[in-house]
Amino acid sequence: LPNHGLAGFVTKDLPFLRTLRIPLIVSIAGETVREFVTLAEWLSREEGLAAVELNVSCPNVDRGLIFGVDPQLTREVVAAVRAVCTRPLFVKLTPNVTDIVSIARAAEEAGADALSLINTLVGLAIDIQTRRPKLGAGTGGLSGPAIRPIAVHMVWEVARHCQIPVIGMGGIASAEDALEFLIAGARAVAVGSAVIDRPGVAAEIRVGLERYLQEHQLHDIVDVIGSLNVTAHGS
Repeated sequence: LPNHGLAGFVTKDLPFLRTLRIPLIVSIAGETVREFVTLAEWLSREEGLAAVELNVSCPNVDRGLIFGVDPQLTREVVAAVRAVCTRPLFVKLTPNVTDIVSIARAAEEAGADALSLINTLVGLAIDIQTRRPKLGAGTGGLSGPAIRPIAVHMVWEVARHCQIPVIGMGGIASAEDALEFLIAGARAVAVGSAVIDRPGVAAEIRVGLERYLQEHQLHDIVDVIGSLNVTAHGS
């Protein structure tokens, strides 16, 4: 995504973000392990950051593969960053894999403190008049409500097989959506696309979660996390 780069972020964006007095998690992406390490090392020296997130959905120019589609590449980049990063380390996983649990386990074993999932799904939209892709790059990342069931399923799978916290994301636009992720095992949720049209959506979700707890006579949101009942209907 377009941005100022790390130097621009540190000098232009970070000073303002610090004034908001909320936990700040900075997501970084690189094309080589060395780039990831450089970014993480720099951010570790900055005050006021709650965590660093590695977006491993990026191509590895040295290997010709996306980091997050291969357990060994994931383990390599996470371990390298873990060695220099003094902040809590989150790893954002791509759903464009056949076995996301193996990727998640590799990140956990390499020292990740939490897992963020899912990133966007690769999609293709075609202009039927020109018979060309609608996006300049051809394919692009699909986000929003369409990917939520896939995201919830992947969160459920990863949460069952990993010990570190899972942060669920992918199509969350309401308290009901957030609850699906929490019930599936996410310890926290993140909202992306919905913020574009409704900047106050996070506050709305919080109110909705509090209402749900009251209606179900629950004392804390932790009572919801991982509470999915998978017993087959009728049994």
